Amino acid sequence: WWRSTFAMALAGQVLYWAALPPLELAPLAWLAAVPWVLLIRRDALAGRRPYLALWLSSFIFHLAAFYWVTLPHWATTFGWLALSFYLALYFPLFVGLCRVAVHRFRIAPLVAAPVVWVGLELARAHLLTGFGMGALSHTQYRWPAVLQISDLFGAYGVSFLIVLVGAALAQMLPWESARRSWWPAVPLAVALGCALAYGSWRTSQQTTHAGPKVALIQGSIDIEMKHDPKQGQQIFDEYFGLSGKAVREHADLDLIVWPETMFRYPWFTFDKDFVPPADAGWTPAELEARSHKAVEQTVVPLGVAMLLGIDAMHESSAGAERYNSALFFDRTSRLLGRYAKTHIVPFGEYVPFADTFPWLYRLTPLPGGINRGAGPESVMVGKASYAPSICYENTIPHFIRGQVVQLRAQDREPDILVNLTNDGWFWGSSELDMHLACAVFRAIECRKPSLIAANTGFSAWIDSNGRIKAQGRRRLTDVIVATPEIDQRRSPYLDYGDVPAGLCLLATLALAIVGISDRRRNRQKSAPSTS
Repeated sequence: WWRSTFAMALAGQVLYWAALPPLELAPLAWLAAVPWVLLIRRDALAGRRPYLALWLSSFIFHLAAFYWVTLPHWATTFGWLALSFYLALYFPLFVGLCRVAVHRFRIAPLVAAPVVWVGLELARAHLLTGFGMGALSHTQYRWPAVLQISDLFGAYGVSFLIVLVGAALAQMLPWESARRSWWPAVPLAVALGCALAYGSWRTSQQTTHAGPKVALIQGSIDIEMKHDPKQGQQIFDEYFGLSGKAVREHADLDLIVWPETMFRYPWFTFDKDFVPPADAGWTPAELEARSHKAVEQTVVPLGVAMLLGIDAMHESSAGAERYNSALFFDRTSRLLGRYAKTHIVPFGEYVPFADTFPWLYRLTPLPGGINRGAGPESVMVGKASYAPSICYENTIPHFIRGQVVQLRAQDREPDILVNLTNDGWFWGSSELDMHLACAVFRAIECRKPSLIAANTGFSAWIDSNGRIKAQGRRRLTDVIVATPEIDQRRSPYLDYGDVPAGLCLLATLALAIVGISDRRRNRQKSAPSTS
């Protein structure tokens, strides 16, 4: 039984799962591809429906890895099942396309497997708005030496290396009619040695200078509280109290950062020609004044510039717009800049078709959908410029890269990446660890320190080599005082992006075309003649 298609596929999935949070047994990730490549080497997959068995093994893996999707609300259980069903499709594709490369074109598995894996990982990051969490590379997020190749190839480079090592180990094993082979040890040693040598060189470089001093405020607010108006004051008291503590202990702070949506009073703006309903009981000037007053009463007593996660409301003659926003204020509460989230997540921040059927929102924990922001922002505060992102935006490699490249073209390239997130939806689960792992890779890819202010954790300070310098505690209040250093290095990944991974995807698509063509030809040959 252990040699069956399902058992061998599941063995690799178990190793992959154990390498991810919560267990974080990172070395096991390097072995996950071994049973998969043994399946790829097999002349024929065992079983009546082997590809269904492959999908089922992957479906089980994704159910286990992303169980935290069920935690925000009973309705998100359906999203968990749908997400796992969809993501599980990539694994049988991986095995099938690798088999085309190995058996049709006689390409060595240690070449075919990493190319196809990376091609499909890139596709997963783009299709259906993209999903970037739980990538194979993320299992190594606490091993900076091997991660440094991410500034060449993105996180995909680390995934390529992990699969290459596993494939080489599998190809060295005697399997069915094939004898033991030692030659794969050479490319294995060369690839791993080059990656570690590059990592050692990059981490030893002295290319930084002193930056600002930033307080990252981490409250611990259960997600239900955010939607209870009566709890707004409790939320404010907790965050304002932690901010006051940071100011008392560090009089030289340059910036205080609050997480996503933790400043509970909305920021109102209006078009000049907007006229409220006659029975509204307020004027645009009054609501704008209240917004400014709420911020002033927060920022001025602390006497430090602040970056606040705020729901921004804009009214125009065309209707109301709502944005998940990050607003910068100087120590006098003057607005310095604002960013509105541009990568909004289906079923997380809006429900498809709910504009036509508003009752769909009653089936979710969402009060309503949000609008997409205009684009990236870089805001100068004191001695450094910051590019904010919100929530899961920093889980998508090409999204953060695209923002930095766009700002560079405008001569506004940021010094520091800062992410505001509210992970209180997930009750201290492994989602916090998976989200943190994404930020580690974004720091290396862009060669910029990354700061995170997260409700319930993990707030963190990550340097431009991807080293976690400080991290908040799980589901507890914390204040992280970060002194990020500005890095002068230029990242090749910012210049060339996903070109290497894109070439892998092109090769993967070519294999898919050949595989489909061969399958059709075989069906035609086996079809009974009608003559």
